[in-house]
Amino acid sequence: MIDTAPRLAQFFLINIFPIKKHHWLFTLALIISFVLSACTNSSPTRSAGTEDKPTSGIASTSSATPSVTASSTASVSPQPTSTPTKTVTPTQTSTGTPAPTILTCIQEAGRVEEGSQRTDLLPLPLAYYVYLPPCYDDQPDRRYPVLYLIHGQNYNNDQWLRLGAAETADALIAAGEIPPLIMVLPRDRSWDQPTENNFGVVLVEDLVPTIDKNYRTIPGRPWRAVGGLSRGAGWAVHLGLKYWEHFSGIGAHSLPVFWTDTRHIREWLDEITEGQMPRIYLDIGDKDRQQIMESAVWFEKVLTDENIPHIWYLNPGYHEEAYWEAQLENYIRWYTASW
Repeated sequence: MIDTAPRLAQFFLINIFPIKKHHWLFTLALIISFVLSACTNSSPTRSAGTEDKPTSGIASTSSATPSVTASSTASVSPQPTSTPTKTVTPTQTSTGTPAPTILTCIQEAGRVEEGSQRTDLLPLPLAYYVYLPPCYDDQPDRRYPVLYLIHGQNYNNDQWLRLGAAETADALIAAGEIPPLIMVLPRDRSWDQPTENNFGVVLVEDLVPTIDKNYRTIPGRPWRAVGGLSRGAGWAVHLGLKYWEHFSGIGAHSLPVFWTDTRHIREWLDEITEGQMPRIYLDIGDKDRQQIMESAVWFEKVLTDENIPHIWYLNPGYHEEAYWEAQLENYIRWYTASW
């Protein structure tokens, strides 16, 4: 409607107000026409609701604030962020004992050394063999329990080795079924009774300290046992009861008790401190010699009468090496069970 104002002014000037008679009105109408025309050209049309804003002279890519949308392909400029950085705490390293190294030497055979103990109490030096278990040289800080094994009459100190004591120990150690141990095999050269033979005295007072000094033993009664075959079984009972402070286990296989010991057996048992009674293993073949069978049965009855805990086996067999060899693994398992 504002755009039609000049035409109306022109209409009034030409048709209603003659120029000659009304010159001043013509001039007034012309001024109004120019004012209205100027107002129309200086006021651009705007959309409702828009707001005028000053510009900075820099072309803007958008007149509105862009919305931010997460995108996996967006390129992020390096800039400070208010999101805290996650701190990763390193896993604590265990301070416990490291897992033991698997030693290949455990599958190798132990070795046997030979020695002798000089003494004035015997006509000849006390000869002995020492079995050292696998890895003895590879683990210089390790110490071992000791088993003293005494041979039978008419044999010498290689008897236990001939029966397979070293090979049996090797196999059981390699399988992890028994702990490694040292075995000492002394030689008894006499057939005499302990009252006439200083073999037992020399073994306890000289040989045991020598072995503890020269080999990596675990000194002390809990880690020492004694056993024997036939006459050696008699020595095991004699040493294990009379010198009980030195031995925590006694193995008597096909036992004939020394006849000079029979009068002392109950006395020795009574003298052992309460709670310190050695472990005792007895066994014999059911076809052993009558005199030896009677001696072994007598000793087992004494233990039963005195309420002394013990193991007693009457197995098929004779008084011979075939029987002891068949029982050898059982013997070694029993000796080492408490170690």
